[in-house]
Amino acid sequence: MGLLEIGRVVRPHGLRGEVVVELVTNRPDRLAPETLIAGPKGPLRITASRPFQARHLVQFDGVNTREQAELLRDFVLRAEPVAETDPDVLWVHELVGSEVRDAAGKPLGTVREVQDNPASDLLVLHDGGLIPCRFVVSSGQGVVTVDIPEGLLDPS
Repeated sequence: MGLLEIGRVVRPHGLRGEVVVELVTNRPDRLAPETLIAGPKGPLRITASRPFQARHLVQFDGVNTREQAELLRDFVLRAEPVAETDPDVLWVHELVGSEVRDAAGKPLGTVREVQDNPASDLLVLHDGGLIPCRFVVSSGQGVVTVDIPEGLLDPS
């Protein structure tokens, strides 16, 4: 499996090289000090990070000025996947392209993307249907099983 997207540099912050990072993972530990991130010109090592509003402020080794931080604007942060032992963890890269079935095995569609949503991330089906991830019962081998309320996917 290759590197996974974990976030994006939004903009520089201050004069000493810090950047504002928007995570696309629910694991802020991906920004822990000493973590290596794939950078535009080789690996970047995180030296410090802290929550900032709904995002994070991150300092990279060797990025010490606002001008250096500006070069990272809009850069997509990628890192090695972490070993995960929790069977209830859902990985976006495994969900996209999967067939969605209800608890009885009836096909409901295919996952086109996973959309970030404050209440619950959403499985976006190819036909535009939306299923909150909290209704996912199981996933694996290209199939996502959901237990959704009656009428959730009915046209309005």
